[in-house]
Amino acid sequence: MFSSLFSRKPASYRARIAAANLELSVGSKETLLQAALNEGIAFPHDCRAGGCGACKCRLVKGRVRELTDKSYILSAEELRDNYVLACQSIPQSDIEVDVELCDAGTSLPTRRSPGRIARMAPLTHDILQVTLTLDHALPFTPGQYCELSPQQGSAAGVTRSYSFANVPDANGTSRNADFFIRKVPGGRFTEWLFDEAQIGDVLGVSAPFGEFVLREASAPILCIAGGSGLAPVLSMLQGALQWQPRPREVSLVLGVRSQRDLYMLDAIESLRREWPVRFEFVPVLADESATSGWQGRRGSVADHLGEVFGDSLSAQHAYLCGPPGMIDSCIGVLAAAGVSDSKIYFDKFLDQSHLGSTKQVA
Repeated sequence: MFSSLFSRKPASYRARIAAANLELSVGSKETLLQAALNEGIAFPHDCRAGGCGACKCRLVKGRVRELTDKSYILSAEELRDNYVLACQSIPQSDIEVDVELCDAGTSLPTRRSPGRIARMAPLTHDILQVTLTLDHALPFTPGQYCELSPQQGSAAGVTRSYSFANVPDANGTSRNADFFIRKVPGGRFTEWLFDEAQIGDVLGVSAPFGEFVLREASAPILCIAGGSGLAPVLSMLQGALQWQPRPREVSLVLGVRSQRDLYMLDAIESLRREWPVRFEFVPVLADESATSGWQGRRGSVADHLGEVFGDSLSAQHAYLCGPPGMIDSCIGVLAAAGVSDSKIYFDKFLDQSHLGSTKQVA
């Protein structure tokens, strides 16, 4: 009896962020990243699924339990220096970490609200536009994402992350939330959404998350989107059109498989017409039939960047969102053209095929 009392784990541990001289409480079943975001700390992060490495930090003191293997994300040097992924690390003692906090992105604590499906409309054969009406307005910055948790059906209890496709109101919050959601074969969330979900179904919604937001600058903006990665890109551009004090030239490159996968063309054309300076739209089809009559660009997006932009590619501030393979290949082209890491921002859309059996995101 006495041994069980003395061995009981505490309800929470203390975590210290050394460089910022901040301390926070982390629950015994809570990751360091989730606790930091709940406290409104601008901890760097993107996917929150252990797939991007944005939340890596050096564990200076203490112990953590790691939910997934970090060795395929971190370098050998980072592993030797005791780096961990905050989104996959649950403290097992009081800890201290070393990380540089963000200047942009999430600056408010995560908030939660029930949301009801108000509309579901097909955009392509495998992408739905889903609109939720929220009980309480949630804050977000264009480009950020939220977590959705169905409250009924075969996906009850499952949590998945999706980027906002709309923009918040002038006060930075919204009672409505739009998403472009691609069906993932075998994905519990998306198969429920496409096959079972009904208007009025309730989902838990938590927001905001992510640092994929437009930074203030004067350089031209290069947006590269693949598939449903168009959602946060359109959100950022629509927000910039409303609130950007000094318009910047924009190039939007959209990579999809074929003509039937092109969508939101009217919205893109409306943006192009309203944009006060140059706005170029470049669709690229990866698997379009050779006999279809398509007169535009074919193949991978990365193969066309140099031809489209030439010497001007090095002057761009790049924002990329979509599948990991597309993003990695495009970043390689940008880096070779002289675009520095500090001018490249990306959000990789991960599903079960990217993360293996340890984590489900579809």
